[in-house]
Amino acid sequence: MTATGEARVEDRPEPHGTRRAGLTAGLVATVIALTAIAPLATDMYVPAFPAVAADLSATATQVQLTLTTFFVGMALGQLIGGPVSDQRGRRRPLIAAILLMSAASIVCALAPSTGVMMAARFVQGFTGGWAMVVGRAVIVDLATGARLVRVLNLVAGIGGIAPVLGPLLGAVILQLSGWRTSFWAVAAMGVAMTAAVVIAVPESLPPERRHRGGLRAFAVAGRQVLGRRRYVGYLLVSGSAMGALFAYVATSAFILQSMNGMSPIAYSLDFAANAAGMTVAALIAARLAGRVATHRVILTGQIAALGAGVAMLAGALWFGTPLLLAVLCFFVLMTAQGLIGPNGGALASAEVPEHPGTGSAVLGFVQWVAAGVIAPIAGLGGEHTAVPMALLMIGGAGLSMLGLLVLARPSTTG
Repeated sequence: MTATGEARVEDRPEPHGTRRAGLTAGLVATVIALTAIAPLATDMYVPAFPAVAADLSATATQVQLTLTTFFVGMALGQLIGGPVSDQRGRRRPLIAAILLMSAASIVCALAPSTGVMMAARFVQGFTGGWAMVVGRAVIVDLATGARLVRVLNLVAGIGGIAPVLGPLLGAVILQLSGWRTSFWAVAAMGVAMTAAVVIAVPESLPPERRHRGGLRAFAVAGRQVLGRRRYVGYLLVSGSAMGALFAYVATSAFILQSMNGMSPIAYSLDFAANAAGMTVAALIAARLAGRVATHRVILTGQIAALGAGVAMLAGALWFGTPLLLAVLCFFVLMTAQGLIGPNGGALASAEVPEHPGTGSAVLGFVQWVAAGVIAPIAGLGGEHTAVPMALLMIGGAGLSMLGLLVLARPSTTG
């Protein structure tokens, strides 16, 4: 074992035989698409908020609640989908979830009111989260050690293109058609993903490795997963990264456009550049897996994020948040998330190999709860201050370091 204790996770020998054989390029590509489709369902829709409010005679708050119900559904779908797939297997629950997500998207496209939209968005988020967590569990079934870290970073890195394409695609759809078209597009993607799963995703959890179902079994598995100190540490690492990401999503438009006069086009380009930075960082982290201790890669990202938060706070308190400083701090923050989030999630999964579905479910639940809670908190200060965002950047980096350096520290024995 190395001095950092990483050997326990990263240097574990790869299993041979059936587990490794099923991890094909087509399977990884399908999981990447499954990871991207739910964020696309949100990002394509956000530019149309004013049009939705006008069409459905709704207030801005009511339209915003359709986003909140989606996040709640995402969190619950991941929490429940993982354990169910541990009991029933991966393939059939995954196909059912994607088909239901497509149906919910059609209901959204036809929704006559915000009430119907909220209910359909909840189902869309629930089934999208279910599909995401089961797809991730398939990867965990078929890879371990450095290979697991590498593949999950690849999934996160390429899947990170969704936040770039989503708003741009939504804006184009809104320009050429109406907001309902974006939901028809998501429904069509769901049908395509169903076909991809049928073709490329095998049943990765044979009957002899499945757990008996029921609430009692779920509670036992949950206690076992949350009883792992290092798992909880990596959970905090990854959840804090997700919170910081959605704090940025919630406030960056106000800070850059309302406070600094950046044009919508320039903002879209900056948003894309930051997402690209996060994607490149995740891909670099994938290349480093097995060569550089993942613990060290995460810590590098945390230090960068903390520095960006401190700089942003200083700029907000004493210099009126100048544009160049805000742009640089956001770029550093988002790039750092590419080093922190995927690696934290991969190491969390590696800590609970006997309950991959439950481990992935709890991880996804924590991430999307963090997203849903942090996003509105980031906007509490209004449109003309960056102080709440800066404090969230600092707090997120601090909590992430606590998870890595204290809770996920290597055991002194062994």
